[in-house]
Amino acid sequence: MKILRHLLVYRRLLLIVLTPLLLLPLPLIIKTKEAECAYTLFVVAIFWLTEALPLAVSALLPAIMFPFFGIMGSKQVASAYFKDFHLLLIGVICLATSTEKWNLHKRVALRMVMLVGVNPAWLMLGFMVSCAFLSMWLSNTSAAAMVMPIVEAVAQQIIRAEAEADALEMSCSNGSINPALELDENIGECENTEWKEKQINGYNNNVASTVCTVENENEKGKEQNLPPAEAERKGRKNKSNGILKVMCLCIAYSATIGGLTTITGTSTNLIFSEHFNSRYPGCQCINFGSWFILSFPIAVIILLLSWVWLQWLFLGFDFKNMFKCNKKKTAREEASSRVIQEEYKKLGPMSYPEIVTLVLFIIMTILWFTRDPGFIPGWSSLFPKYKGYIMDSTAALLIGLLFFIIPAKTLSRTSNGENIVFGYTPLITWKEFQACMPWEIAILVGGGFALADGCEVSNLSQWVASKLTPIGSLPLWLIILISCLIVTSVTEVASNAATITIFLPILSPLAEAIHVNPLFILIPATLCTSFAFLLPVSNPSNAIVFSYRHLTVMDMVKAGLGINIIGVAVVMLAIMTWIVPIFDLYTYPSWIPNIPSTNGTGL
Repeated sequence: MKILRHLLVYRRLLLIVLTPLLLLPLPLIIKTKEAECAYTLFVVAIFWLTEALPLAVSALLPAIMFPFFGIMGSKQVASAYFKDFHLLLIGVICLATSTEKWNLHKRVALRMVMLVGVNPAWLMLGFMVSCAFLSMWLSNTSAAAMVMPIVEAVAQQIIRAEAEADALEMSCSNGSINPALELDENIGECENTEWKEKQINGYNNNVASTVCTVENENEKGKEQNLPPAEAERKGRKNKSNGILKVMCLCIAYSATIGGLTTITGTSTNLIFSEHFNSRYPGCQCINFGSWFILSFPIAVIILLLSWVWLQWLFLGFDFKNMFKCNKKKTAREEASSRVIQEEYKKLGPMSYPEIVTLVLFIIMTILWFTRDPGFIPGWSSLFPKYKGYIMDSTAALLIGLLFFIIPAKTLSRTSNGENIVFGYTPLITWKEFQACMPWEIAILVGGGFALADGCEVSNLSQWVASKLTPIGSLPLWLIILISCLIVTSVTEVASNAATITIFLPILSPLAEAIHVNPLFILIPATLCTSFAFLLPVSNPSNAIVFSYRHLTVMDMVKAGLGINIIGVAVVMLAIMTWIVPIFDLYTYPSWIPNIPSTNGTGL
């Protein structure tokens, strides 16, 4: 037992030492560049999947191993660690930093929730839509972290309002049932003392009153069956717990679903975009606009079906009450409305930095959509001599730079009409930007690009393509489904970014080997890599929500399994229907490089 305990303590160290040693026969026995590159790929992949080392540290291994094996020189490897992806990421993080600093995200979230109303089902949808919208432009983790405190405040207010309503109802019920007014001594004390204090102090004392009354009712319940009123109250209590769970889960899942919509919404989309454009430079069909057109319907359908699924699973889907007009608000709905309105009032009027941030956000989005929309010439066509030079990262950096230039305060006038001069401070500072910049993701993606380049230089990609050719005999839809299920399963236990980085160099040669447009396989695999819904550790958004202690692991597994099935089904529907004409997927494109039919390696 003592030895086993020591092994558990040092399991990461053992994994770090044993993995390279156990795989060492691969390059020593099969002395080819393909085998040496495969050795590097396996070591890095195992470290990424197990997180034996920090992800960014493992991503640096190709910069060490490729020069030693003679696959790529140090300068060549180093150039792979900083690409167009990183410039786009910097511009997006500038926007996210300013949005968080000036609380624009909170104003957007609260306004959206106020628009849909406070019925529990509509309230949940409002939070899902607002969180999904934020995650389109910010990281999924940031979106969940921003919205969850608002959800928690609303949830706690719902519990307090329900406790008050139950205590009042029980008090009245006990008084009417006992005509001789021979009330239990404890109940009378609660009515005479606690309720007077509650009327003076608001919500602070309702819990003690509720507990006092409920305890007496529980004692009576031991001797006789629970009365219908008590059974109804217990049912409402269970429903309140269900509302807490469903509101937490809706934030975790909508943060992930919203990230699917834009290229910048999640790191997996960015990694796919950079990998695809680097491997197939002749095709510039993947940009912000084209990705939005294909993914927005997917995200909307998954979001709505997830809303229905979570409602049915925890609360029961009551269409009649949801769509009833002129329905009187319950205590829960009144409490929710009060909290949301109070939170919005605390923000005050829209400030100058918020307005500037919103304007820059709108300009950045317009520049992305209109750069090269496809059906009409975009603004990049104004530079015909430099076709292909201007990318989405150019627009992102242009707007991102403005956040460091535009002042955060304007001149104001005193009562005498004199201007008050403030010290010049931009909308964001470099320290604030650094605090929000995900350097780990930036290095991780760079390591993935280095591995991809190494696979090309060493001809490992061609070897993999030749070995995967027999898979082409399977129906195309089955190949896509298998790849989706594999990445969806792996991403539950590994980082999303690490998963997509591992599988892109495998799936690209697979598509080429079976003579299929690579987008047919890469797009659904990229989308499914984000479907990490099952466990708290599967996704940072899940972990943030789980930390509020309203959920159990089984709650998340039960709900997440349904969302996973919904997500894969919707992606399969999309890739076989409306995505096909967008990229003409049934035509084998000319921009794919020719692959030798034979390889001749010893691997």
